[in-house]
Order: sequence, then C-alpha cells, then structure tokens
Amino acid sequence: MDAAQESKDWVRYEVSGAVGSIVFARPKANAYTRAFMEAFHAALDAAVACERSRVIVIRSALERFFCAGADIAAFSENDTESNKLMVDLARAALAKIEESSKLFVAALAGHALGGGLEIAMACDLRIAKEGSYQIGLPEVKLGLLPGNGGTQRLLRLVGASKAMELMALGRNVHPAEAYAIGLVNRLYPESEFEAKLQQDLETIAEGPPLTLAALKRSLQEGRELSLLDGLALEARLVDSLYETEDAKEGFRAFCEKRSPNYTGR
Repeated sequence: MDAAQESKDWVRYEVSGAVGSIVFARPKANAYTRAFMEAFHAALDAAVACERSRVIVIRSALERFFCAGADIAAFSENDTESNKLMVDLARAALAKIEESSKLFVAALAGHALGGGLEIAMACDLRIAKEGSYQIGLPEVKLGLLPGNGGTQRLLRLVGASKAMELMALGRNVHPAEAYAIGLVNRLYPESEFEAKLQQDLETIAEGPPLTLAALKRSLQEGRELSLLDGLALEARLVDSLYETEDAKEGFRAFCEKRSPNYTGR
C-alpha cells in the first residue's frame, strides 16, 4: 500500500440508515499529521454532503484511543512553518463541524488527549464509555497551550476556573470526572455503551432536521450575545420554523398520537 492510500485509510466515512460515521483508524493512537488531517477533511466533506445522514458520529476503530492529538514525533521533526500549516488545517476541520447544520457527536471510548479532545469539544455532544482512560489538554507539559480551540471550548464547557486548573496543571481526568464537570454529556457502562450510543444517535436522526439546525445555531451564536440579542436570535429562528412541513407534521403527529415522520422541509 502506498503512502497516499494508507493516509486515506486512516479516516473513513460510513453511513448506516440516517447515521453517518467518521472513523479514525491510524495505529497506534490516531495521532494526526497533515496527511491525517487532509483525510479528515475529505471525510467531513463527505459527511456534510451526504443526503442520507442526519447526524454524524466521530469515533475510533482503535481499542485504547479516540485520538491522541498531533503526532508529537512528526511535530518535533517539522519546521515551525510546516507545523503551523498543519494546525491551520486542523482548525479548518473543526470549523466545518461547527458550521455544518448537522449535529456531530463524539463517541469517546479511549484516550482523548490534546488535539483529540479538541476534536471532541468541537462536536455538539460528547458521549463516553465508563473506564480508566484519560481525557485532557496536557499541552503545557510541552511548553505550549492548546492551539486548536482548546482554551476557548474548554472554557465554555466547564467554566474558567476548572479550565484553568486542568490546563495549567496539564491534568487529565477519567470519564467519570469529565462527566461530573460537564465535559461529556452522557456516560454509559461499558456493557451498554454501544447500544445506548446507537439509541441516542437514532433519536437525533429521527428528529426534525431544520429544527436541530436552528437549535445548533441558536446555541452557538447565542453564547456570544447579550441576553436581549440572544432572545432576538431565538425569536427569528423559531419564526422561521412555523410554516415548515416538519412543524406541521409535528403538530399532526401529536394530535394523532403517533410518531412524527420528519422530512427536513
């Protein structure tokens, strides 16, 4: 296998029903390089363009790692300009996640460190499996700070005091603590993780796409606004939904005591 094909195999996009999956599969830790990030971009483009998928999960094919972040060996060998280009590519990848109208879910079942956690934090939800693996942003131990949105996204998820503690100490947490501080949304026992994850994904996929897209936009933009401006944004978004086919279907289904069939129109 040549290098180009190998790098494409590191990140793949799959779809089953209305659930799309971006799967990381670079041994031994899904540590990313520029080639990995280019493959990630291709998978993201496929996921966003896919008409079948309504929700996208990012997960790992490896048993012990979600993603260890940037490949430190490669990073240390590259010149500064090359490393900056790789980080810019990583930032652009996370921007695609946040700009997409689809909801993205990070499925954490192994170590999520540095840039790996930054990928997870750019997702709309983080669903984790119980275990002793580590989650954190230890960049301070390399003389750096998280540079792919880590400082800003962690701040918004867990608050300034806890974010400073974790990053200044370079302290990793286990999934139970990550759940307790709000870094992950759901934490499931190992024996139930796959079934519960699939159930959550299908629940999202069955929801009204236009409403979920509006909800994502309201939360993302609203957190940067004053309460007054945030309420105005919310009003504009809900006003845009009243005459949609999905809203009409939701009301009909409620009155008829049946499950709605949303079409995204």
